[in-house]
Amino acid sequence: MIEIYTDGACSGNPGPGGWGALLRTSQIETELCGGEPATTNNRMELLAVIEALQSLTEPVEAQVYTDSQYVQKGISEWIHGWKKRGWKTASKEPVKNADLWRRLDALASGHTIEWRWVKGHAGHPDNERADALARAGLEQARQSGKAIGGTVKEDNAWPGRLF
Repeated sequence: MIEIYTDGACSGNPGPGGWGALLRTSQIETELCGGEPATTNNRMELLAVIEALQSLTEPVEAQVYTDSQYVQKGISEWIHGWKKRGWKTASKEPVKNADLWRRLDALASGHTIEWRWVKGHAGHPDNERADALARAGLEQARQSGKAIGGTVKEDNAWPGRLF
């Protein structure tokens, strides 16, 4: 079982933004972060999960923790209706961030995932770490003026790595 904690951050909405993810098994831990110079908070929340799932090299069972109800409800409840309606909301409007929702849906389908919401900024250490990674990604994107992303820290102690 892999635990994945994700978060997104944005300075202004839209504005420069960042995403962060912490992936952990009992034997290995990896931190990822990145950002974009002009984006929204919801896009960064989605990209955090997308980048985390993209880093996996084989199908896994995972618990994904997010403080974004937009992500948690979107992937576990709303997406089914959006797909049936051709990526339209119940009010027949185009789904916002459909490009990222499609990517997330495709990536998630290769894994067995429990989607869990955790209250943000409530002292949960792993969510706070994901938040710090997202803020680091935001600052890097703000300073560089371009999209960035990658591994921040990787514990390679386990030879049978999944990510």
